[in-house]
Amino acid sequence: MSMNSTPQSERIHIGIFGRTNSGKSSLINAMTGQEISIVSEIMGTTTDPVSKSMEILPLGAVTIFDTAGLDDTTTLSSQRIARTMDILRKTDIVLLVCESESELCECEKALLQQAKGLDLNIIIVLNKSDIQAPNKKWEATAKEYSASLISVSSLEKTGINELKELIAVQKGSGSGRVLISDLVHAGDVCILVVPIDSSAPKGRLILPQQQVIRELIECGASALVTRDTEYESVLKNIIRPALVITDSQVFGSISTQTPDDILLTSFSILFARYKGNLDALSAGAKAVDTLKPGNRVLISEGCTHHRQCEDIGTVKIPKWLTEYTKCELDFSFTSGGTFPDDLSSYSLIVHCGGCMLNEREMKYRLQKANAEHVPIINYGILIAHINGILKRSLIPFCK
Repeated sequence: MSMNSTPQSERIHIGIFGRTNSGKSSLINAMTGQEISIVSEIMGTTTDPVSKSMEILPLGAVTIFDTAGLDDTTTLSSQRIARTMDILRKTDIVLLVCESESELCECEKALLQQAKGLDLNIIIVLNKSDIQAPNKKWEATAKEYSASLISVSSLEKTGINELKELIAVQKGSGSGRVLISDLVHAGDVCILVVPIDSSAPKGRLILPQQQVIRELIECGASALVTRDTEYESVLKNIIRPALVITDSQVFGSISTQTPDDILLTSFSILFARYKGNLDALSAGAKAVDTLKPGNRVLISEGCTHHRQCEDIGTVKIPKWLTEYTKCELDFSFTSGGTFPDDLSSYSLIVHCGGCMLNEREMKYRLQKANAEHVPIINYGILIAHINGILKRSLIPFCK
């Protein structure tokens, strides 16, 4: 992806699902105009999900996922279907590809029920319309699952433009979300504190920092970026900032250098609101004070990266939590698209800001934790809490 491309986490996610040989791969190739997926009569040709990023106007930037057949019976079928269902939980728009002459099978019904339960946009795509006439029974099926219905032929490329138009009018997750523009006004100056240490990426800013700067510029505000080592000097030599946003790792020291009448928060707390639920994540901080020796704590990151010696997720947070609670805790770690199916053994989940996850995936994790009564917080909220400044860091959002 080029540096000017929309980040994966900010794209509308479209999942293509269906039985083996229903025409899923042919459909994604027809929609993208490229040979993205291998088309074959051999069962199980599509193994792991295949993705393609593109633009569908007026919907905007999307990522389309081609998945393994729901009725896969090959040796690795259970793993493949599990990965297919992982795609479902992060999907905004579901395309269920069926043949109009077939009956809805149990695996298709299960997928439709889950998609409806997750309040996803569902489109039932009747493929192979060049050789099969649409059956009226599908209208009742579409109504039952609150789905749209359309006939296409991936081979003849008929109905493809109409399908794109139908996709474009669906409402994707994140509509109307803002990261920071509702907290500032045109002409405001915000100070962004960005430490440059051994764990900072070489020669670039991380995604949350880029996104905050971009949104500030778009709303007519200005961003002054500095390291934590120069922050005090910068604060003394510029006009009063409307807001200070810091990397959570230096939350404590930046707070002591920032007068109480200047608003202060962190990138991670901004993302707690942008990608998840700020109130729920903040409430989870109370659980930190109830941890006991031997309690299990899950630390989960949405991205995968090379671990540094001072990695925040696997090194710093366990150290800070141990020092704060004065307890020997049992830490577990997950990263990327991995998230446990069973959370019941954990006393606390500490999650990253979720900048590499789309909103639907992040909210799925929050809902899953809530359903299993496991408190969940994110990095910024945890660090603010153990530094005694959580209340202060939430003031910018109390409007």
